[in-house]
Amino acid sequence: MLTRLRRPAPPAAERPRWATRLLDVCLWAALSVPLTAAFDGVPKDRMWTAATGIPLLAAAVAVRRRWPLVALAVPVALALATSRNLFTFEYTAALAVLAYLAGVRVERARASLWFFAGVAAVVLPLCVVLVHNMWPWFTAVLTLLFNIVLPWLLGRYRRQYAALVRTGWQLAERMEHEQQAVADRTRLRERARIAGDMHDSLGHELALLALRAGALEVDPRLAPDQRAAVGELRAAAGAATEHLRDIIGVLRTDDRAEPSRLPADDSVEALVERARASGLDVSLRRAGAPGAGEEAMPVMGARAVYRVVQEGLTNATKHAPGVPVEVRLTGEGRRLDVTVTNAPPPPGTAPSAALVSGGNGLVGLDERVRLAGGELRAGPTPEGGFEVAARLPTAGRAPVRGPGARLPTAGRAPVRGPGDSSRWSVSQRELASARLQVRRRLVQTVAVPAALFTGLLLLMGVFALISPSWSVLDRGTYEQLRVGDGRTAVEARLPFFSLDVPPDGTPAPPPGRTCRYYGYRAYTDDTAYELCFADGRLVTKGVVHRRDRPAP
Repeated sequence: MLTRLRRPAPPAAERPRWATRLLDVCLWAALSVPLTAAFDGVPKDRMWTAATGIPLLAAAVAVRRRWPLVALAVPVALALATSRNLFTFEYTAALAVLAYLAGVRVERARASLWFFAGVAAVVLPLCVVLVHNMWPWFTAVLTLLFNIVLPWLLGRYRRQYAALVRTGWQLAERMEHEQQAVADRTRLRERARIAGDMHDSLGHELALLALRAGALEVDPRLAPDQRAAVGELRAAAGAATEHLRDIIGVLRTDDRAEPSRLPADDSVEALVERARASGLDVSLRRAGAPGAGEEAMPVMGARAVYRVVQEGLTNATKHAPGVPVEVRLTGEGRRLDVTVTNAPPPPGTAPSAALVSGGNGLVGLDERVRLAGGELRAGPTPEGGFEVAARLPTAGRAPVRGPGARLPTAGRAPVRGPGDSSRWSVSQRELASARLQVRRRLVQTVAVPAALFTGLLLLMGVFALISPSWSVLDRGTYEQLRVGDGRTAVEARLPFFSLDVPPDGTPAPPPGRTCRYYGYRAYTDDTAYELCFADGRLVTKGVVHRRDRPAP
């Protein structure tokens, strides 16, 4: 079954203006829905961020076609203002959707990659300086990877797929025109060969006619007026011979003037004998009523029979060297069936390198058979070999079919021979090439996030092993700290990194206080130092221990 290419959908620029605006309004409304949940039971700072985010998202949706990365930067900035780790309920959908649309719109990936690297670089100092911990940065990078980069890759995949399909259509149409031009040139070249064959036969007959007329012209038994008429007949035969030579010369004027492949006095038997003498394992079988062979056919049909056998033997020599070939001529009523069948080549057998196929032999053969009123079929056999078959009229003249038609076969669709092409075979090749490139892009879409995720996991594992020793507060330093000391002076004596979370069961700090926790001993998570700050001073300090969580 042939798979047809689907033409790409019309771009957004071809939509009506009102439809584009309506789409933007619906997209903005959908992205703003999560922000409305931020007005219920959340801190005031997040509520104000959400209130500011609704009009900013409207602006991002409005500019997403012209400046897709600018539109993506809006929810990124809002998410960072809401949470240092970039993971927020309010902007998760906006980040994913605008990243996908940026992948569809941005032509080159370099600008987007620099944008993603810049976001990761900006989040790092925010987490380290303000939170004094690397784990929020790891969370931010994971959010960047799965909530932004992965949708962007999917959008880029869609863009490349659409571009490849459009390119495939353009190349397929161009190659169809080129293939049609090649087929037309082959048909014209075959007609020139037929003209040469007809010149050989008709010129011979006209020469004999002129010779006999010349004998009659000097016959004394004819009256003078009769000899004059015979002389005019001889002159007319000679003139016809010259006109025929001129016409054939015009028809055969091309860039590769090839001589006729068929000697005027050759036969199928002689052709088979020459092939057998050259080493080809070929046999000839005739069947049907006596006198129903090519010798009783018109000159055009007889030459077509010869060419069918010749092309079949040539194909067998090129594509299946060394295998047996059978030539069958079967006369039935007013038609002659010519079949050349070769056995399947041995496994691993390659076509002969010395016999390069131009891909147009069967096209020219089809043209010759068509002009003779016959039909041609060429294709593989159920056993794995190849068959060239023609059906030609032996008497009268059958209607000439259109170029490119095939002889219908019983039980299976017509097939094409080696080097023979059609418009759908060209499209299929282009479609296969496009699919291959799209599959490669899909592999990259999966492999790039997987590689980044793997590298991030390794980095997180290394940090998890060494960070506990970086967040341990010396007992002597702890005892020297006094409640009421300024926060800046206290932080100057503390380890740079603090614990990500306090021991299990530690109560939340009172409103207005910010508490940080430091390790009591390395690689121990059941005890920690707690330092709480308010109004720029140390207000409480203590040691907290892990205890069971209170029952809900």
